[in-house]
Amino acid sequence: MKRSIFSKILAFGASAMIASSAVAPALSAERDSLFFKSIEGTWTGAGEIVAGKYKGTKFNCTFAGSTPTKKLGMALDGGCRVGVFTQKMSASVIQSSSVGYKGQFQDGAAGSGLDIVAGNVVNDRKVVFSIHRNDLRGVMQARMASDDTMNVTISVRVENSMVPVIGMSLQRVDDTAVGAIARQ
Repeated sequence: MKRSIFSKILAFGASAMIASSAVAPALSAERDSLFFKSIEGTWTGAGEIVAGKYKGTKFNCTFAGSTPTKKLGMALDGGCRVGVFTQKMSASVIQSSSVGYKGQFQDGAAGSGLDIVAGNVVNDRKVVFSIHRNDLRGVMQARMASDDTMNVTISVRVENSMVPVIGMSLQRVDDTAVGAIARQ
């Protein structure tokens, strides 16, 4: 049971880095592309459930980020581990004319995952998007603290408030070039 709940909560985090919208088409497409390109590569890091029944549960994740060649968006593949349990995680998002970006975590809300129903790349360092499954509604924020550090916060709606439930800090662990300069 704990593994199943953990999987659903991590769904928010694994989707962590995916979304955007079109404000001024040329500018937002460039901004969105910059953000998605910054996520490419291999990421690893620790997180913690900070509210709810499993408050205090710590986990570690590893993700490979990639971008599609013909559309704006991205995909993440990897997994998260809590103790001896490991759960495969995957998420994908592509541009949608009606809601900015949409996609799914795992097999979406129709299966055992979550739907990404809307999103917005705020700038080349931050993304915010809406996620849901049945009656559960939430918001995920991913912020690039630096070229090699991404902080993710997942909040869920409880009555009229958004309550943070997961915090995660991921570190880049490869030599993927960020921007125009490759790291040595």
